[in-house]
Amino acid sequence: MKAIILVGGEGTRLRPLTLDTPKQMLEVAGISMLERVVSRLAYFGVTEVVLSLGYRPDVFFEAYPDGYIHDVKLTYAVEPEPLDTAGAIRFAANESGIDETMIVVNGDVLSDIPIDHLLELHRERGGLATIALVPVTDPSAFGVVPTDNDGRVTAFIEKPPPGAAPTNYINAGTYVLDPTVLDLIAGNRRVSIEKEIFPLLVEKGELYANGYGCYWIDAGTPKTFLQVSLDIVEGKFSSPLPISFEQDDKGNWSCPHSVVEGEILPCSYIGHNAYLALGSVVEASVISDNAHIGHGASVKRSVILPGAKVHSGATVVNSIIGQNAIIPIGAAILDGSVISHRALVEEGSTITGQRVPT
Repeated sequence: MKAIILVGGEGTRLRPLTLDTPKQMLEVAGISMLERVVSRLAYFGVTEVVLSLGYRPDVFFEAYPDGYIHDVKLTYAVEPEPLDTAGAIRFAANESGIDETMIVVNGDVLSDIPIDHLLELHRERGGLATIALVPVTDPSAFGVVPTDNDGRVTAFIEKPPPGAAPTNYINAGTYVLDPTVLDLIAGNRRVSIEKEIFPLLVEKGELYANGYGCYWIDAGTPKTFLQVSLDIVEGKFSSPLPISFEQDDKGNWSCPHSVVEGEILPCSYIGHNAYLALGSVVEASVISDNAHIGHGASVKRSVILPGAKVHSGATVVNSIIGQNAIIPIGAAILDGSVISHRALVEEGSTITGQRVPT
């Protein structure tokens, strides 16, 4: 079985972390977002994945030089120009020679959607496309998908005004497509699958959907990137942690090669070669590989990406610290702040709810 993963976007919602790194290559509790998506597909029998690339394809090439993630073969389809979602699917399928029923997933969505069940429904109902739905509290930021009693989609409403949605079930970014859908996608311009192709399939009566009350998150914003990282550590999302890690009786995960002299409070993750100095306190956070937490520093409900340093007496709360960034003595990074890779914050400064570039 083959799948297409859409990973071509620039990740603007996650800037400045994505200014030079595709968001799918950011680590989520020790494993890249992309590898988590591929692992989930492999669980359901996918043996080859086509990466629909646009932004910084070189980063993907360098990360996987042998063309595999675990036992899943990677094929690269680099768009010559942005083609939007449907255009990207058509281009990727044509470049890789897919001529069979295919799975398509958004590369910034992490979920427990049972793809085997979605495939089964697709075969039973006989439509050209079947999409997974999930319920959300506020559907106004998503594509809303009402269905009839047979699961046939009756409308596809992209980002309805608040309070106007006919259902709270939204497009979950996981599709099963018949190859004939590709014939509906124009090859000479940008084409959106959400705004053009799905509404066309609704008119034809060929679009089906099914709702799932499972874990699902769009991990493409700082808030949700932080949330999914903590959810994995806390066991709310059944996505794997690195195999060498051990869990203690408090629910903390750590690598045997980390050095922990400080205090770890539940539920935290301490990566390979990470160092927590005496007097430091880490609570409900992800401390990635080679990160350093200094004497008396405090980290709470935050993600510290690889190689970052939080120096003595510094405080990080509900924030993300980029790779190799430096939080100096006495600084405070608070309430949804995002510090870019390699950034150097001013000593003793307080940053609240801001995004700090390199």
